[in-house]
Amino acid sequence: MSDSSKQLMPLSLSAPGVNLGAYISTVNQIPILTAEQEKELADRYYYDQDLDAAKMLVMSHLRFVVHIARSYAGYGLPQGDLIQEGNLGLMKAVKRFDPNMGVRLVSFAVHWIKAEIHEYVIRNWRIVKIATTKAQRKLFFNLRSLKKSSKKLTLAEAQSIANDLNVTAEQVLEMEGRLTAYDAAFEAQGDDDDEGSTHVAPALYLEDTRYDPARLVEEEDYEQQSTSALHEAMDQLDDRSRNILQRRWLDDDKSTLHELAAEYNVSAERIRQLEKNAMEKIKVAMSSN
Repeated sequence: MSDSSKQLMPLSLSAPGVNLGAYISTVNQIPILTAEQEKELADRYYYDQDLDAAKMLVMSHLRFVVHIARSYAGYGLPQGDLIQEGNLGLMKAVKRFDPNMGVRLVSFAVHWIKAEIHEYVIRNWRIVKIATTKAQRKLFFNLRSLKKSSKKLTLAEAQSIANDLNVTAEQVLEMEGRLTAYDAAFEAQGDDDDEGSTHVAPALYLEDTRYDPARLVEEEDYEQQSTSALHEAMDQLDDRSRNILQRRWLDDDKSTLHELAAEYNVSAERIRQLEKNAMEKIKVAMSSN
């Protein structure tokens, strides 16, 4: 990357929540990388773990995060927080980006940026989490835009949306109910003087089963079986594959692809392939138990 481009990088950048206008103005002044500049920086980080190169990759793509975060303004959450979460997704994308894939970083990073923003929206839009499965998340982020009015959906409208999203009409109507519901206090009580009130706080009737002895024994037994199955599956691997998985996933001080590549005198891509093949063998072995 040229020295002039480096000079245009801000020396420091405050969080978007501090002064959103100044933050957006600053990131929009950071130059966009050419394909050649991006490839050079990505190679430096991927092969040499050059953190300065990673920083420049992140900084030059902050404007794209702002652009994506703006599309989630309708959920009533702070724009600065949405951008912060998107920035986290961008950093994860840079960490995982392989310059040999033949695509630009922005195309690869879109998934990671949206994933972090989606998770933040779902966590904070309601006190109670309203979307847990993949189908529910898809419904959550598409239902409001597909509804043609603020009125309650008819069965025909729900079926039409269900066909578009490849879910059932029942799932559409259930999500609509969740979106229009309101948060209720867990321990709230009606007024003492209101003798006609039939409200009972959830705290008085919801059972806490976390410490049920039968459940604890079941969970401990499942964990022991899973651990035993994992050890048996690991024993079926060759020494190199077993060592790679041990070093990459199980050791407290985990090794990088490049460290293992240097040790075995192969490329980092070869280590990644061996790791992937070993993981597939582990999955097959554990599913057969």
